[in-house]
Amino acid sequence: QVQLAESGGGLVQAGDSLRLSCTDSKRTFSNNAVGWFRQAPGKEREFVGAVGWRGADTLYADAVKGRFTVSRDVARSTVYLQMNSLKPEDTAVYYCAKSRYSTTSSSSSVYSGWGQGTQVTVSS
Repeated sequence: QVQLAESGGGLVQAGDSLRLSCTDSKRTFSNNAVGWFRQAPGKEREFVGAVGWRGADTLYADAVKGRFTVSRDVARSTVYLQMNSLKPEDTAVYYCAKSRYSTTSSSSSVYSGWGQGTQVTVSS
């Protein structure tokens, strides 16, 4: 079973940037879209952004549009989430997962292979 791995989280101040990475050691997601989700304490997991199999197709939640960018490096089998202008409300555990489709979706039901997540904490 595919399981992805997230990394790159940390503690930053409001306005800072972070880049998260999502790796697939078995190199199984080259033909699939990959999505990023986050879950804050006491809240449900929510969609953040996704990238299609070719990298040109991207989709973002309204809360992060214009601040976050999802991209992929096919050769390294890695997907990135570049987060700029971070806000305290971005504090959450961030997860990546592989879609069963090649195009993007915001529905968690089409994703699998969830990793352990990486904590992002933004102080004010």
